[in-house]
Amino acid sequence: MPNWLLPENIADILPSEARKIEELRRVLLDNFRLYGYELVMPPMLEYIESLLTGAGQDMDLRTFKLVDQISGRTMGLRADMTTQVARIDAHLLNRHTVTRLCYAGSVLHTKPSGLHATREPLQIGAEIYGHAGLEADAEIQELVLACLALAHVKDVRLDMCHVGVLRALLAADPLAKAQENTLYALLEAKDLPSIDKLSQNFSPEVRAALMALPGLYGDISVIQKARAVLPAFAGIQTALDELEHLVRLTGTAHVTIDLADLRGYHYHSGVMFNVFVPGLPNAVARGGRYDHVGEAFGRSRPATGFSLDLRELARLLPIAERKGAIRAPWGSDPALREKIVALRGEGEIVIQSLPGHEDEQDEFDCNRALIFDAGKWILQNVG
Repeated sequence: MPNWLLPENIADILPSEARKIEELRRVLLDNFRLYGYELVMPPMLEYIESLLTGAGQDMDLRTFKLVDQISGRTMGLRADMTTQVARIDAHLLNRHTVTRLCYAGSVLHTKPSGLHATREPLQIGAEIYGHAGLEADAEIQELVLACLALAHVKDVRLDMCHVGVLRALLAADPLAKAQENTLYALLEAKDLPSIDKLSQNFSPEVRAALMALPGLYGDISVIQKARAVLPAFAGIQTALDELEHLVRLTGTAHVTIDLADLRGYHYHSGVMFNVFVPGLPNAVARGGRYDHVGEAFGRSRPATGFSLDLRELARLLPIAERKGAIRAPWGSDPALREKIVALRGEGEIVIQSLPGHEDEQDEFDCNRALIFDAGKWILQNVG
């Protein structure tokens, strides 16, 4: 096997693409700061008990594991940063006020999460801790749509669901509750024959509701349909009220409600959403409320947030234009050095041509040059 061959679904990021990603990262982080979010940088690996707290079996299977040669304990390479940020809020910052945190960095997956997906996403996201009201969910929703607008992405589709609907149904029927994991998988797959077979002994009310959930998909009118066909349990009514409130705050985004789309069910505690855009087969962003994650760190705090993959999002952007730059000769003339330092101080890109490589080109467009004329170094436009 060639020693330059990379593992499947792992790839280098070359200069033009790397520049697109990095410029997008800076734009999004700067926008987070305008909303009052503080940047944190969790470690790439930590003890598996902490890393997988509240993350569910799915995240366990996606996490690379290794043995720490110092402590002998099992460690994991993070597959998601949300739990790490929850640990920072609960254990390190330990604030009693509302806390807004954001992050950006690589995560690693044992298997790709979707079609053509990389196993090394560049994850960026934002979280709000300490406020249980829908105002925090609305801000997160606004922020993820603002990120896509800054990336000049149009035709955004926001798919929304709420874990409260299924949990209210399961709470009303012990037999259904005992089949929670199986029902979750069947509903996500919209496997009506299997749901019908599994629910034979459930209460008629709960069974009829479970059979109805896969068909409750569409625009905001689905919420009214759900009110008509689902039991009037308090938990269901609260979930539908919250969904309706947040849908009305989405602005120009196209919203779909899917009460059987339960990806993240075991992790989330309220509204969940996935964001899809033309040109990408997978959700570009995911988020929702997850109030219980901090419990394992000794401090339960209301929490909601989202994350997206910068590499996926950058694929939608046009090829980055070559940056204008200044070509300068190699030399030790103090006046030349002083001029180069001054230009770089003004934010100009100045590339000194190494001896024998004066005419070589790279990703920069050297449309100007430093030349020595009449006893001084001046800028001149070049073809």
